[in-house]
Amino acid sequence: MSIFDVFDRISQNSSAPRGKIEYIIAGLGNPGMEYDGTRHNAGFFTIDTLAEQLGEDINRLKFKGKTAEITIGSTRCLLLKPTTYMNNSGESVVQALDFYKLSADKLIVIYDDISLEPGRLRIRRKGSHGGHNGIRSIIELTGRDDFPRIKMGVGKKPHPDYDLAKWVLGKFSKEDAAKLKIAAENACECLKLMVDGKTDEAMNKFNS
Repeated sequence: MSIFDVFDRISQNSSAPRGKIEYIIAGLGNPGMEYDGTRHNAGFFTIDTLAEQLGEDINRLKFKGKTAEITIGSTRCLLLKPTTYMNNSGESVVQALDFYKLSADKLIVIYDDISLEPGRLRIRRKGSHGGHNGIRSIIELTGRDDFPRIKMGVGKKPHPDYDLAKWVLGKFSKEDAAKLKIAAENACECLKLMVDGKTDEAMNKFNS
């Protein structure tokens, strides 16, 4: 057996994902240990949950973010955690979309929403940024707002005068962290339906 046959056999037996990327699944948040467990990182947490379910490590640096290539059903997807910090999330997302020549309807974004109680989800096919700076960045740099998204409930401010930045950069209570864990698992089920063309089913099953 030649050395070329050996490499070919290794390649054929490799568990590395193959095929064209058909979806980009981006979870939004801020990089750095100081932001772990904060409300603003609900998107990161959900991506990590999905990667863990699939036995993947999301640690490849690409597109100004951390990435992993996965397969959901028969659909090839790129998991993406932008490391540009929340307000510049669009820089990472646009690079990935352009590289794979994908349109906005093949992008799913997961992010925190203060209008939903912890543990609740809301799936939307499109919409405005609603004051969320990460979504604002994506809309501004893609020129599109017609991409599906999953909103992760993190709860509203304790009172109207409470500083919003302080709230979203604060950490979950033990009780709310447990609710987020369940919500992230549900969001993973949503994603499996959405990339299979069953967004309506996901909305009917999980929307709060």
